[in-house]
Amino acid sequence: MKVRGRIDRTTRRHITGLYDHRLQRLYVRAKLAGDPVYAAAIAIVADSALPMLDIGCGIGLLGQCLNARGHTQPYLGLDHDKRKIDTGRRAAQQAGLDAVMHLQHVDAAELPAMQGNVAVLDVLHYLSADRQIALLQAASLRLAPQGCLIIRNVLREPNWRYLATRVEEFFLHASGWLPDRAQHYPSADELLVPLEDAGLEVSIKPLRGRSPYNSYLIVARRHG
Repeated sequence: MKVRGRIDRTTRRHITGLYDHRLQRLYVRAKLAGDPVYAAAIAIVADSALPMLDIGCGIGLLGQCLNARGHTQPYLGLDHDKRKIDTGRRAAQQAGLDAVMHLQHVDAAELPAMQGNVAVLDVLHYLSADRQIALLQAASLRLAPQGCLIIRNVLREPNWRYLATRVEEFFLHASGWLPDRAQHYPSADELLVPLEDAGLEVSIKPLRGRSPYNSYLIVARRHG
């Protein structure tokens, strides 16, 4: 699989076929075709032998993409939406990944005591500002010395992309796909401060793909 701006067509078709309802397959197909976050995450951890902790894993797409790329280290996905966890578990079983891909129905405040790479993709804005800081601190503690913390989130900025994001979130919540409303969109500084206070070196760059949304990729590693 080529690691470029998105997942290649053959892999998209394979992963899409693991999900058992038509609407799920439509969502997975569109997500993998248009969202660059999975290819970006794969590129970051491609040479890592560490397990992956995916906080807010949804239906487990990151785990499926990592495995398709040959990253067979253990993957633990956590999400508070039981429907999505059940969906992700069925897809993992369909792919024969029960031994390496585990999904658990837990709240973001109940993180297991493990160390490795950590992903927090499109999660933070569903938490209050205080809970965002607490989650960033907890995620930093789960980061192995050679690990990488990968965050993708919308940042609060005075531009049309941020407005488009707010509109999209409203309709996704109204449709029932997202059970929770967004609570607080952080600014770049609100993410930088707790991560740097945890001793991490942080980079921030846009990661929008084909979407109009105000999404950024935040990558944090320990100094040295």
